[in-house]
Amino acid sequence: MTTRASSPGPAAVPLTGPPDVQASETRSAQPTGRPRDTGDAELVGVWLHGARGSVATTAITGLLGLRENLLPPIGCVTERPPFDEVRLPVWSRMVVGGHDITGDPIDKRAEALVASGVVPHAVYRAVRPGFGEVEAELRPGYDPAVQRGPQREAVERMAADIEDFRARHGLDRVVVINVASTEPPTPPSPQTADLAALDEALGDASQRVLRPSSVAALAAFRSGSGFVDFTPSTGARLPALAQAAREHGVPYAGSDGKTGETLLRSVLAPMFASRALHVLSWTGTNLLGGGDGATLADTETAHSKLRSKSGVLPSVLGEDVTAPLHIDYVPDLGDHKTAWDHVSFEGFLGVRMTMQLIWQGVDSALAAPLVLDLARLVPAAHAAGHVGPVRELAYFFKDPIDQDVHAFARQDLLLARWAESLPRRAG
Repeated sequence: MTTRASSPGPAAVPLTGPPDVQASETRSAQPTGRPRDTGDAELVGVWLHGARGSVATTAITGLLGLRENLLPPIGCVTERPPFDEVRLPVWSRMVVGGHDITGDPIDKRAEALVASGVVPHAVYRAVRPGFGEVEAELRPGYDPAVQRGPQREAVERMAADIEDFRARHGLDRVVVINVASTEPPTPPSPQTADLAALDEALGDASQRVLRPSSVAALAAFRSGSGFVDFTPSTGARLPALAQAAREHGVPYAGSDGKTGETLLRSVLAPMFASRALHVLSWTGTNLLGGGDGATLADTETAHSKLRSKSGVLPSVLGEDVTAPLHIDYVPDLGDHKTAWDHVSFEGFLGVRMTMQLIWQGVDSALAAPLVLDLARLVPAAHAAGHVGPVRELAYFFKDPIDQDVHAFARQDLLLARWAESLPRRAG
C-alpha cells in the first residue's frame, strides 16, 4: 500500500491575503472589515535579531498589514480559541526594531519577496510607508568577523540599544526574537557553564565564547527582555544564560520554529504509535534555496539543523528508528522548499507497507505568523510572572527547550491549558 500526499508546486502556492488582494495585484489592499484591536493590552516592543532577513521582513510586512486590517491573520495561532479571550499584546500596539549585521534596506528585501511570490504586491504597496518607521529602529548587530573587542562590549551595546528602544517608545516590555542565520553548535565549555565564569571570559578580547545568537540572548536578558530562538542556533541554551534569565526575571523559549516536515512528523508519528504499527525507517530529504539553504550548505552549520529535527521520531515512537535525513541547497528554489519523506512500516502478520509524503511550502510565509504569535505569547508569559523556559510553547518548535513532549496533539493541549491560565481580557 502506497499513500501519497502532495500539495501544489511553488507556482500554485496560494496568496495569504484577503480575496481582493488575491484577485488582482493592480488593486489596492482594502481593509478586511475586522474590528481594530482594542482592550487593555500593553505596548510591546518586538526586537528582531536578524531583522533584515526574509523571515523578519515577512513578519514585519504581515504585522503592518494586520495593524491596518488589510489582511486576515491566517496562520496566527493566537487568533483562535482559547487565545481570543487571553490578555495578549494586540497588533496595533506592537512596535518593531532590531539588530542586523547587513545594511540591506527592508524595503528592498520586501521587493524581492514580492518578486518570488511570498508577499502579494498589493499588500506590499499598502504597507510600504511603514517600512521607514521600522528601518529607523534598526541597529548594527554583532559580527565577530569584524568586531574584535571583548564580547562584553557587544553585549552591553546591544542591551543598551534595546533599553533605549523601550524608553523612547514607552514600552511596557520587549521580546527579542532570533530569526538570523543558523549557526554551528556551541561546544560545552567551563566559561559557559557558570555566569561568573562567562562574565570573566566576556571581558577577554582574545576569547570568543559566545556565538552571536547567545550574545543576542544575553543582551536581551540584561535589558530585562524575554527571548525567543526561532532558529536551531545555541541562543539561550547554555547554563550560564539560563542563570542570567533567572537573575533578570525574564522568560525565554525555543528552539527552531516547526513549520514544515517536522510539523508533519509530529502529527503523523503518533498515529503509527497509537495504531501499534511498527515503523522500520523514516527517510527525509529537504530541498531549499534562499539564504537559509545557502547557510545550511555548510556541513558544520547543517549539523545544528539536523540535530534539531532528529528528536521527534524516537520521542514519539518510543524507540530509535533508522531515519537518515538530508538537506540539499537548490538555489533556484529561493524561499520555496520541498520535503520528501519515505516511511517504511510493518503491520499485522508482518506485512510491509509504505507511506510517502511531499510537502511544498514557502518558508517565510510559514514561519512569519508563528514569529508574530511568539511576539504576543512571550510578553504575556512575562507579564504573568513567568521566569525561565516557557515549556508550554513547545508547540512552536522542533527542539523545545526543557520539554520532552513532541507529539503535536499533546503539545496543542499543553498550550491551550497554559493559555487558559493566563489573565483574561477586560470586559
